[in-house]
Amino acid sequence: MRRSAIEHIESQQLRKDVTEFRTGDTVRVHWKVKDGDKERVQPFEGIVIRKKKGQNRSTFTVRKVSYGIGVERVFPLHSPRYEKIDVLQRGDVNRNRLFYLRDLKGKAARVDAQVEPLAQQPSKKSKAAAAAV
Repeated sequence: MRRSAIEHIESQQLRKDVTEFRTGDTVRVHWKVKDGDKERVQPFEGIVIRKKKGQNRSTFTVRKVSYGIGVERVFPLHSPRYEKIDVLQRGDVNRNRLFYLRDLKGKAARVDAQVEPLAQQPSKKSKAAAAAV
């Protein structure tokens, strides 16, 4: 069965360098902005409160608080307008959509950081063997 023409064109527009991140992660999106005839990169840093799936139409919403006012921005995931996405911190959340953060203020609006698993620590036996050599 052949794919339709629209699906074929959409599959060509997908980005190959998409960064892995989840809802609850703190990210910095480096977005390209046009000022007249110049183009510059403007970072937007905040918490991912939503990821919407769907081939090349997938989007994610980032929320930040700027001067006491909550700002949300929706970014297309496969857009050529952003340069890169940096994951600053992994969030430990149990939901896919964090819309409840809109009603919280101050320290209550923070998301817990996910604890990274520790690297393999050498055991006491291997330390003793290394010291004996």
